[in-house]
Amino acid sequence: MCKAIIIRNYGDAKVLELEKISLNEPGDRELLIRHTAIGVNYHDIYVRSGLYKTLNLPGIPGCEAIGIIEKIGSGVKNFKNGDRIVYITSDYGAYATHRMLSDHLAIKVPDMISDEVMATNFLRSMTVKMLLEKVTKITLADTILVTAAAGGVGRLLCQWANSLGVCVIGTVSNQNKVSKANSYGCKYTIVCDQNDVVEKVMNFTGGKGVDVVYDSVGSETFEHSLATLKKCGHLVNYGQSSGPVEPLMMSTLAIKSLTVSRPILFHFIEHTEIYHQMAHSVFDFFMSNRLLLPESESYPLKDASITHDILESRRGGGSLYLIP
Repeated sequence: MCKAIIIRNYGDAKVLELEKISLNEPGDRELLIRHTAIGVNYHDIYVRSGLYKTLNLPGIPGCEAIGIIEKIGSGVKNFKNGDRIVYITSDYGAYATHRMLSDHLAIKVPDMISDEVMATNFLRSMTVKMLLEKVTKITLADTILVTAAAGGVGRLLCQWANSLGVCVIGTVSNQNKVSKANSYGCKYTIVCDQNDVVEKVMNFTGGKGVDVVYDSVGSETFEHSLATLKKCGHLVNYGQSSGPVEPLMMSTLAIKSLTVSRPILFHFIEHTEIYHQMAHSVFDFFMSNRLLLPESESYPLKDASITHDILESRRGGGSLYLIP
């Protein structure tokens, strides 16, 4: 029996209800997937709350999962029943026991990478790949600031940047997360509730500021993030866990010739070849054993609301996933 989390109205986590669904046979170039682990991302909260109105209601949320191919439609050439695959999709539908998936979205997963690692890190690591290589191109001489450095994307971003030899400054929400951020590759870590983030960044950089800020927090950190940039610096706002950023005056950027971008991963992986290239690069990085990953927490699909509550409390650390 197939089941899925259905959102019928925007709202808090209570709108996530498990219901029975029915699926047809796979069509041309479609795969029937039985999910084994489902990623939970802050993007899902934006969708559920209605901040992003990108899911038609009633609808099934979730944009990444790993699973097993159970049936293959006509025209499918590179897959067979039993193949283990992972995917990211802007069409949502991952919060389900089973789903139909276009074959161009499916990517075979190396045996040595577990379902747990993929469910909690695939979309996030693809985001990091986008941030470091598509949105910006950092060099050894750069110093970067990463907000929420101990969070889901932050911990991967800090480690990946550190492996490239970049000087990483991280911010965290409380003192308890400082040691974690340091272990993830931050040369300096700042507790951002102490109102001295800009002053400390300037001290660490000899008064120059940083080359790039990667800000996933949004409203609470955006102003300080801008202030920490050096002349011609770049602020990448790729999330808004504290709320959306207020409109920005262009004259504010002109003071130091700053640039700001707001990338969305889905736009960078629209082309299948690029999507697959990025994914295999991510697989290689995971198999290199250079990543320090936190303990993961799994919850039954029916308890999706609990995972959203944990994420919104900012204590989840990006290590939550659902088991169908």
